[in-house]
Amino acid sequence: MLPLRAIAIFHTVARAGSLTRAATELGVTPSAVSQQVSALEVQLGTALLTRHGRRIALTEAGQRYLEMIAPHVEHIAEATRYVRGSLSSASLILRATPSFATKWLLPRLPGFLDAHPEIELRVDATNEPTDFTREGVDLEVRHGEGDWPGLVVTPIAEERFLPVCAPRLAAARSLTAEGLGAHQLIHSVKSQVKWAAWFAAAGTPLPASRRVLFDRSHMSVDAAIAGMGVALESTLMMGDALEDGRLVCPVAAPPEIRRTTQWLVCPPGRLRHRRVQLFADWLRAEAQAWQANSLEKLKQTPKKLVCR
Repeated sequence: MLPLRAIAIFHTVARAGSLTRAATELGVTPSAVSQQVSALEVQLGTALLTRHGRRIALTEAGQRYLEMIAPHVEHIAEATRYVRGSLSSASLILRATPSFATKWLLPRLPGFLDAHPEIELRVDATNEPTDFTREGVDLEVRHGEGDWPGLVVTPIAEERFLPVCAPRLAAARSLTAEGLGAHQLIHSVKSQVKWAAWFAAAGTPLPASRRVLFDRSHMSVDAAIAGMGVALESTLMMGDALEDGRLVCPVAAPPEIRRTTQWLVCPPGRLRHRRVQLFADWLRAEAQAWQANSLEKLKQTPKKLVCR
């Protein structure tokens, strides 16, 4: 029989670096912890720890064993907490890209929470894709092309990519594409639309201007607001800043570049849960409202537009 208890105790000891600290964490005596580790060593036929009084150290075999078991022990612990009810049956775990979570989702979340006070929402902001077979995530907003077999994949909204900057750096519609070369360019290195493609669409070479690079869109947007340079970003990520005038499009006639880069994804079975379906429906409705509002702004007069 697999000695799961002894394995879990060894993992705790190795992580704590002390039998006493591990015993305190587990709520047992140091003697009980030592006995479990010793029993595991007998089963494995090798020493895992060396003991020097109260101090312990991993043997070479112990270090290798820890490296192999640690990810699995941690996943088992996470799954156990999830099923045991440390997350209530009314909880909803959403994973989203940091930029989407910060710039688009967060300002709108109070509406969902006010409408559904019975749902406990947890948002994990990361670019790492969810392994739905191993993680207790209900829904994910994923950045990419939308080609993930076996998952329900729903587009969030079509985005427009525009060059933007603080109005003190350059006024709206005051520059040509060539004129951008006089300014520092802010690059979003993970964006699906990069400066080289934008300048190609504008029919002009990529200028050899100074540049600064960020791996998160929200950082590029904030850098542009701070006057650091001109960013090429999605209207989904910077709509509020365009609307309130913190950002403007300095190019008089930018090329029309549209993409869908954010997708709501989950396994088909997740949508059977009412809380998941409620959030998915709410998010789609919010995205449709944002899309309609964005299209309406394109029809406004030039005086009200930061860029056409």
